[in-house]
Amino acid sequence: MISAGDFRNGVTIEFEGNIYQIIEFQHVKPGKGAAFVRTKLKNIKNGGVVEKSFRPTEKCEKAHIERKDMQYLYNDGDLFYFMDPETYDQIPISSAAIGDSLKFVKENELCKICSHNGNVFAVEPPLFVELVITECEPGVKGDTATGATKPCTVETGAQVSVPLFVNEGDTIKIDTRTGEYLSRV
Repeated sequence: MISAGDFRNGVTIEFEGNIYQIIEFQHVKPGKGAAFVRTKLKNIKNGGVVEKSFRPTEKCEKAHIERKDMQYLYNDGDLFYFMDPETYDQIPISSAAIGDSLKFVKENELCKICSHNGNVFAVEPPLFVELVITECEPGVKGDTATGATKPCTVETGAQVSVPLFVNEGDTIKIDTRTGEYLSRV
């Protein structure tokens, strides 16, 4: 159990039957009345954000989120298969739990599988990936003073905006959190 007075950013709690991560918290001591803790909570399973106020003495159950490195093997229709590199156990995860988090991930790459009580709710790809550009329009000379970009398709099929000097066949580094081009490799 954790009391509201001990809330910190990043702590995960069980509240009203859901699992929330604390994004922001603020201890408020008004001039009149009792102190309280104002929080912004992110629902881990569906991504929704809610704001709640707690009394500092209120207690919540602390939720344990397990993050485990697993290797992405392949997808078969609606299921994505991952393997534990230590035990070689394979687990299927539905595309509903994954969403679009694997759009920059190639087969055989390590990802973090997030689960609570054995139920997988999210897959975190590596922060940075290096991918080869498979389709790219040639750059048009002219308006380059503004840092012009062009759309390209990488080997996983995802679209990325890249600078004009990048060509088809180049390997680029991408930030998977934002989907932005970082550099040529």
